[in-house]
Amino acid sequence: MKRPRSAEPAVTNSVRRLAIVGAGMIGASWAALASAHGVSVCAYDPNPEAEARFLSYVERARAQLTELGLTGTAPVGFSTDLAVALDGAGFVQENGPENEAVKRKLLAEIDALLPAEAIIASSTSALVRSAIVVDCASPERVIVAHPFNPPHLVPLVEIVGADDEVVARAADFYRSLGRRPVVLNREMPGHIANRLASALYREAVHLVEQGVASVADIDAALCNGPGLRWALMGPHMTYHLGGGEGGIASYLAHLGPSQVRRWQSLGDPSLDADVQAKIVAGVAEEAAGRSIAELEARRDEGLLALLKARRLISD
Repeated sequence: MKRPRSAEPAVTNSVRRLAIVGAGMIGASWAALASAHGVSVCAYDPNPEAEARFLSYVERARAQLTELGLTGTAPVGFSTDLAVALDGAGFVQENGPENEAVKRKLLAEIDALLPAEAIIASSTSALVRSAIVVDCASPERVIVAHPFNPPHLVPLVEIVGADDEVVARAADFYRSLGRRPVVLNREMPGHIANRLASALYREAVHLVEQGVASVADIDAALCNGPGLRWALMGPHMTYHLGGGEGGIASYLAHLGPSQVRRWQSLGDPSLDADVQAKIVAGVAEEAAGRSIAELEARRDEGLLALLKARRLISD
């Protein structure tokens, strides 16, 4: 199947109303981002108590987006009635539980309520698209669109679809929100970024299991070393620069064998009770008494600073 090019074409977004299905933190993050770009939003959640938390997070995310110069305030609503939330929506961002049976039922319900031209995007991180669309009458307009948390700050959206035109329209919509869509040529459990992250985390756990270093030092080695470069370019381009004037071809010819030796020494750790206890204790030591909320705030402040810095570099 021919796929759209990964280059960033001119954005021609026609979506004026976004429906959010699942009003947790990810749904609220999407809502704030869309509102800041002038797209009205209505969120659905069957739990009426979700509304207050949802709107509170939207306001918090809006304040962060204002720091990035995004000051739009298109309306954001909430409903416990799915049909009400979907009414008039040209695009649906579904963020329901990561459960195949639940996703299948929910996507089929959404599909039955929408006009043919609307696109349905599921934010599943591990489920494959072919499994969750089987009950939909129009599965071709259902895509996987997986963000990284929090999506109003982290630009990546991984897209898996079966129809070129739907994929292209979805990518165009996400670009209109300032996101960076990447399109998979075929579905793969974990998509791209989570597979890369899982490979890295497997080795981080192996280093803990083998007693090579503390949890804090393993984390520090990443974010004070390769993580800084990875915020600007991916591993292939990083090694392209590592090859000097000869670029990636030179790197692979001369230093490729050292990569192979490292691959051969990588671990295959367990996550048994002992390893889990070591990780939990190490994370507690690294957190140094800071709560999850405090650590999230620190993360978001750092993400804002990185986004501003990246914008200066790109300008």
